[in-house]
Amino acid sequence: RWSTHASAWMSEVAAIMQQHLKHFRYVMSENPVTVFAFSLFSLIVFLALFGPWITPYDPIATNAPNALQPPSWRHIFGTDQLGRDVFSRVIAATRLDLGIAILAVALSFFFGCAIGCSAGFWGGWTDRIVGRFSDTIMAFPLFVLAMGIVAAMGNTVENIIYATAIINLPFYARVARAETSVRRQAGYVHAARLCGSGNTRILATQIFPNILPPMMVQVSLNMGWAILNAAGLSFIGLGVRPPDAEWGIMVAEGANYIVSGEWWLAIFPGLALMLAVFCFNLLGDGLRDLVDPQRRT
Repeated sequence: RWSTHASAWMSEVAAIMQQHLKHFRYVMSENPVTVFAFSLFSLIVFLALFGPWITPYDPIATNAPNALQPPSWRHIFGTDQLGRDVFSRVIAATRLDLGIAILAVALSFFFGCAIGCSAGFWGGWTDRIVGRFSDTIMAFPLFVLAMGIVAAMGNTVENIIYATAIINLPFYARVARAETSVRRQAGYVHAARLCGSGNTRILATQIFPNILPPMMVQVSLNMGWAILNAAGLSFIGLGVRPPDAEWGIMVAEGANYIVSGEWWLAIFPGLALMLAVFCFNLLGDGLRDLVDPQRRT
């Protein structure tokens, strides 16, 4: 009997996985831009995971005789003022910047969805408190607020993640609150309530899956903003500390050498930063289509 239930459960899981895979192939074939965005995202993730093993040189090892060498076959992105290989440092920085962005966006997404859904579903004092909290954060210029948080708490990677999560929190709270307010009186919500589902179960199984499409677009945009925020903090000296490889630090250090002709020090890290933000901006539509329940029918 147990084996019968186990086989039935495995068959159901396999059918669900096959349905999701079919939907993924449909979304990929429908939009070539989404294919390009996911391909670029896969490359970024690959470099973040395996970057330390594929870099041709140690990204933090100095070599004074090779300082400020232009791009060549030996150093395709050139070397910096300390003789470090710029190509190796650009690849090594992918893990740090992507890690900061993912953790910061995950924190703001989780807490923003929680408080936004609560405000939109129950309303009343919950809605007022969440609304005033979001208004208070957004009353400040967000990058200046991040600067203040990092300056007060210390410029460590953990504090950069917390600061980035805090300034992005109102976006998720507002989107979740608006989408939940629209859907809390929907027919499928009333049907779930008539079937005996409680409020928490309705939020988790009925409302949250239906507000995911616009939230995924926000996640994609926030990933790009989070990378820019981390790079901006590092550029002004409040982010990641040298000698760690980070795109913002590399652009800041390279900017001092542009006037003397060493353009490669800032150009290549800047291009990597631009491609990462461009990728996440394009990724939003594809993520929305993948998680939208209506697109799977």
